[in-house]
Amino acid sequence: MSEFSPGQRWISDGEAELGLGTILNCDFRTVTVLFGASQETRTYSVRQPPLTRVAFGNGDRIQSAEGWQMTIDDSKEVDGLIVYIGEDDQGRVRELPEARLADSMQFDQARDRLLTGQVDRNDWFDLRFRTLHHHHRIEQNPALGLAGPKIDLIPHQLYIADEVAGRHAPRVLLADEVGLGKTIEAGLILHRLLLTGRAERALILVPDSLTHQWLVELLRRFALEVTLLDEHQSQAHGDANPFDSGQLILASQRWLFANPHRQAQAEACDWDLLIVDEAHHLDWTPQVSGPGYACVERLAASVPGILLLTATPEQMGMASHFARLRLLDPDRYQSLERFKAEEQGYVRVAEAIDALERLPATGQGGAADRDSVGAVIDDPDSEALLDTLSNPESSEAQREAVRTQLREQLLDRHGTGRVMFRNSRRHVGGFPERHLHIAPLELPSSYRRVLRRLARDEDYLDELLIETGLDHPDAVLYLDAMYRALPEDPLNSEPWWQFDPRVTWLLERLTEAGHDKVLVIAHDRETAIGLAEGLRVLGGVHAPVFHEGLSLVERDRAAAAFADLEDGSQVMVCSEIGSEGRNFQFCRHLVMFDLPLHPDQLEQRIGRLDRIGQQHAIELHVPVFADSPGAKLLRWYDEGMDAFSAPHGIGNELYDAFGDALADALIDGEGLDEIISETRALFDTRLEERDAGRNRLLELNACRHERADAVANAIREFDDDPALPRYLDQALDIFGVDSQDLGEALLHLQAGPQMLDGLPGLVKGEEGFTATLSRARALARDDVQRLSWEHPLLREMMGRILTGTMGNTALALLRHPAIPAGRLMTELVFRTHCPAPKRLHLDRFLPATAVRVLLDESGANLSGKVSFGGLSKNLQKVKKAVARDLIKSRHDQLRELLSAGEAEAERELPSIVEAAQHRMRKTLDNELARLQALSRHNPAVRDDELQALRDERAALDAAIEGTRLRLDAVRVIVTVDHEDA
Repeated sequence: MSEFSPGQRWISDGEAELGLGTILNCDFRTVTVLFGASQETRTYSVRQPPLTRVAFGNGDRIQSAEGWQMTIDDSKEVDGLIVYIGEDDQGRVRELPEARLADSMQFDQARDRLLTGQVDRNDWFDLRFRTLHHHHRIEQNPALGLAGPKIDLIPHQLYIADEVAGRHAPRVLLADEVGLGKTIEAGLILHRLLLTGRAERALILVPDSLTHQWLVELLRRFALEVTLLDEHQSQAHGDANPFDSGQLILASQRWLFANPHRQAQAEACDWDLLIVDEAHHLDWTPQVSGPGYACVERLAASVPGILLLTATPEQMGMASHFARLRLLDPDRYQSLERFKAEEQGYVRVAEAIDALERLPATGQGGAADRDSVGAVIDDPDSEALLDTLSNPESSEAQREAVRTQLREQLLDRHGTGRVMFRNSRRHVGGFPERHLHIAPLELPSSYRRVLRRLARDEDYLDELLIETGLDHPDAVLYLDAMYRALPEDPLNSEPWWQFDPRVTWLLERLTEAGHDKVLVIAHDRETAIGLAEGLRVLGGVHAPVFHEGLSLVERDRAAAAFADLEDGSQVMVCSEIGSEGRNFQFCRHLVMFDLPLHPDQLEQRIGRLDRIGQQHAIELHVPVFADSPGAKLLRWYDEGMDAFSAPHGIGNELYDAFGDALADALIDGEGLDEIISETRALFDTRLEERDAGRNRLLELNACRHERADAVANAIREFDDDPALPRYLDQALDIFGVDSQDLGEALLHLQAGPQMLDGLPGLVKGEEGFTATLSRARALARDDVQRLSWEHPLLREMMGRILTGTMGNTALALLRHPAIPAGRLMTELVFRTHCPAPKRLHLDRFLPATAVRVLLDESGANLSGKVSFGGLSKNLQKVKKAVARDLIKSRHDQLRELLSAGEAEAERELPSIVEAAQHRMRKTLDNELARLQALSRHNPAVRDDELQALRDERAALDAAIEGTRLRLDAVRVIVTVDHEDA
């Protein structure tokens, strides 16, 4: 007779997601099952169908088709169907035939899946337990959120990210000098806030020219996919709010600031973080606000966290600096005049910190230093510290400890030091020297004719601009572009690169450079393309071209061909976009085929090579035509502002002051010496102001090196974690990802035919991506992803395991000479369950914690005697059909062991909760005490920040107190004889 009867409830072993099935009919060949919840019907052969009979036991909770629930006390069988007997939620005794069970019942919990015969592979169970273990470690690591991004470990960037991302609703100004990585700092802060749950939605507003750079930077360095929103994309959403189309929205400031309707839509959304790049361009005066400033001001009023990225304060003046601070805290920064007076007072604090370094000194000098420090402290504890420092009998160790403590106190009390972070190159250090090599060349006749006519005929410039369609002064600066744009003429019949001496000069430089890489940047895309053609035709040199007309993939290929140190191209030619957002740090020779008109763009070009960590001096090569507009511009850069020696951060101000006059002087040279002289005078004045005490104080406060070193060391531990490659190999294999070792620490990952869908960056039928575990290797290649515990691929795989059923049941065989065959053991993994809002980041104190209980069939706890790893390596797999039969035959015994295991695990819970509460209270109580003390001296500590910390502590305390254990996974182990194994 068939074991199937209409009305019985079964589940599909291969399609458990279909829910509870009902037998419709059965004959001697097939059985038909209706899965009501999914409205699917399946027909199976009666010979070994992939089905498991559902039979609940005493104590199980079940649900009826009408929605009421009951707890089973007993059951009986009537005509081949089970009838369950128990109490409902009102305490009434009821009967529920299995045919009336709810179709939607799922068997997600390990207990239900095991007892209904649903078992997974043993390696899945192993991966689940190891995932719990690694998740527990990772979430408590102080480097979480900072270790995954593809960045160099630069102290000031790590310090700022760690400090800011740890605050409630951070509102800060990132004002580092050019080239020190404000974008990276903002990306690190955003990345950590997202990973820790303190932020879920962010709006990023950047200048139109930088949208691509930000898009690429966030994706490549931080593996953050953002939605780039413009008018075309917005219109595609119809009447819906386009700002709701993604969690991370990137938009052009020019587009948004010019569109009141889109501004209203942006303001209607709930954002956790607002990031504004180049914030110093937001116009504001005490009398009136520009449209961009007004838009950001309205957003800032409702968005809790704000990051403003801006030029250094002295670049745009005190009023502009005050305007940025108003956006962060309008209550604190109400009066410009009061702010100016307050800022002057910080010179005394800076002088006091300098005096600290000299104490204890004797005589009149020592007394003056002590008075300088004493003038800016006003509490007994600080005075006692000062007495210790001044006491000549104090030990050196005591004095150093006191000096550090006093310095930290004074820096904390600096007014804008808490809301503003400013680092300079001289303070950070680690930058290479720059060497300028100027190559004067003779003007070719095709260019000389036009320049001579311009010098003779004042009206010819207007004619030239009309003829070429170029702008002034581009028409006279970029002579090859002018040549190409002039109407066809018999004298202009050959390509410009055939007669331009810069091309042959460059070929000579390439020969001299030997095997060194050479990056060439030209202003215009057509110039870059023509130059590459000239190098090929005239010198047989292959040069990949990098310009804005290429797709992202094509740019990657060009950059990769240049970056390859063994077989790559010696030279790469870029248009101006080549100086945006790319790291060519492996190269030390930069050829500026022409010069950009704006100082910031010049510095941006040099900044592609001149970066922290560059191992060689930067060799800057500038070919220039004698007495040409380019030669005059070179003089203004070199003599007026030392632009080639180091970045100074004041080029924009100098260009605003002298740019128009300079453009006129480029043609005839009239007034050029005076312009250079005045530029130099303003330049020297601004440098002197930059070195004032206020700025030195900001620099000291922008990086606390002891803390930065601690963060860097924690990241290195993450990087060197030996468990990561082992875990990655196992996870990729189980999830069906093909991994090919390419050598040189590189892997190519591609979706395998059996890959589980939805893994980031991997789609069946597509080529996948190249990755590495090495930070150094990833930094050298833009097209290589860096795999870490924080990479989206690993987080997705771990997340699926932790939130799903994968591997939460298993059955294995164990052969052991000391254990008779037929014995049963259960390996139970319980997990802490503590519901709490994601924003609390509870995991830093109590991440999901595994409690492992290993019981023999008598209920004896063997957990302390047999380790997980030691047991796992001796287990053998078993076929699913055999596993289901074994479980079916031991149902009652398994239920008893599950209950016994729960009691054993509960004994561990109090100590887990107590340890978590201790960690939380120690951390938050110390931070709250520090901020309360600081708030008495520094008004930049907001009342809402203090209250938020109190509320967070109370919420965490309640959440941790409510922690419970739940069964996460269970493995049944059956001993066998040697012959059976």
